[in-house]
Amino acid sequence: MNFLSLFVLIPLVMLLGLWLAKGVKAVRGVMVVGSTALLALATYLTIDFLAQRAAGNNAEMLYQAAFTWFEPLKISYRVGVDGISVAMLLLSAIIVFTGTFASWRLNPNLKDYFLWFTLLSMGVFGFFISIDMFMMFMFYEIALIPMYLLIGVWGSGQKEYAAMKLTLMLMGGSAFLMIGIFGIFYGAGAETMNILDIANHTGGAHPIEFAQQCIWFPLTFIGFGVLGALFPFHTWSPDGHASAPTAVSMLHAGVLMKLGGYGCFRIAIFLMPEAANELNWIFLILTGISVVYGAMSACVQTDLKYINAYSSVSHCGLVLFGILMLTTTSTVGAILQMLSHGLMTALFFALIGMIYGRTHTRDVNKMTGLMQIMPFLSVCFVIAGLANLGLPGLSGFVAEMSIFVGSFQNADTFHRVLTITATCSIVVAAVYILRMVGRMLYGVCTDEHHKKLTDATWEERFAVICLIISIAGIGLAPAWISNLISDSVAPIIESVKSVGPLISSCNPFM
Repeated sequence: MNFLSLFVLIPLVMLLGLWLAKGVKAVRGVMVVGSTALLALATYLTIDFLAQRAAGNNAEMLYQAAFTWFEPLKISYRVGVDGISVAMLLLSAIIVFTGTFASWRLNPNLKDYFLWFTLLSMGVFGFFISIDMFMMFMFYEIALIPMYLLIGVWGSGQKEYAAMKLTLMLMGGSAFLMIGIFGIFYGAGAETMNILDIANHTGGAHPIEFAQQCIWFPLTFIGFGVLGALFPFHTWSPDGHASAPTAVSMLHAGVLMKLGGYGCFRIAIFLMPEAANELNWIFLILTGISVVYGAMSACVQTDLKYINAYSSVSHCGLVLFGILMLTTTSTVGAILQMLSHGLMTALFFALIGMIYGRTHTRDVNKMTGLMQIMPFLSVCFVIAGLANLGLPGLSGFVAEMSIFVGSFQNADTFHRVLTITATCSIVVAAVYILRMVGRMLYGVCTDEHHKKLTDATWEERFAVICLIISIAGIGLAPAWISNLISDSVAPIIESVKSVGPLISSCNPFM
């Protein structure tokens, strides 16, 4: 059995264990053991991957394995990881682990909730280890399907509307994605779905025709971009986040949205480099709008979840923005932003859920003086806010600065103007974060009900501390994770840039 397949098999065993479990304690036990095993596996993978690279193993993908699943369409179960995949698997394991404790006291139907939560997790892990396009798409769909029930059944507010809107928009994106995947398959000669084989074939004697690339690139980029909150296909995200239960919001914003950026880079840009060079300006404009629009929209919200949701639109826009700039530094920054945003938005949603569970409101204007009542949660909320606005020493600073520096390496006016415009989101983020913190936490608490509230429980403290340590760890010691990612990003970006467009640029700003 391949080592990487454990990332799929462990959730399958967890599903069986949850199905057989009787009582809340047994359900919790299955989730703790399973999520701990996934975190330990991801940690071991990271350490062993670094050791293999240090020993001189420079293979494009490590731990590869494959067996044929459907021969007529050349679909195989193929797995393998590079530095980007390893980082995403580690992020996913941390979010699943902490999300388990954040949902410790969820009611009702804790067992059913964790069954769907685990299925969602399996789809995420399977997506990041797959190097077959169709298997990636299959795991992508496995990750999306549980969201409808998790929001529609265990959510709050307009949960039915949010669940339906999310499902319809993401399924629409999936339709574009399926067309794009089969277009790439047939355009590359209909011989394999293996991403590495297609990439090598594209650079050889029989590449995908440029005219075809210009069709399949937008389809695949939009298909994945819908999940990555690409403007104007982002509108499902705020409603979905606002209605989702705490752990689902953590996994959704923390990991699931990263499937969009990962897919855009791994399939759209890697497999269609000429179209990526030629058409990236269109999507750079859209992602630039996402960055600024998301931050500005967060400023006018009063619901805590909507503030964080629009903030996620802005930060996920930065991910796609950095990838499309097609420099090694900006792309490394984009992957770091995936990690940073995954951790800090999971922390934010966890804290919002904990505060909402006590105050029964998410309206910033109805809360004040919480620092006196819930000092632990309040201090952690401040830390999450500072990470969100990019304070040096925390993960957000490293990621955003890498994106902006890398983007500014493009010497033309078009790219530099977009970069400067995107940096304005940092100032806007400081406005909504500091205003939110000031209104909620400081001042004198006048609500008699709020004065009787309790601070975080042990499982809440444990989940929050784990996330804060991860955020501070990346911010204070970013070199190892940056090198891990850079070793995999640099060859891809060099190959993409070396190909260039096959016709003169159609960018009207160049």
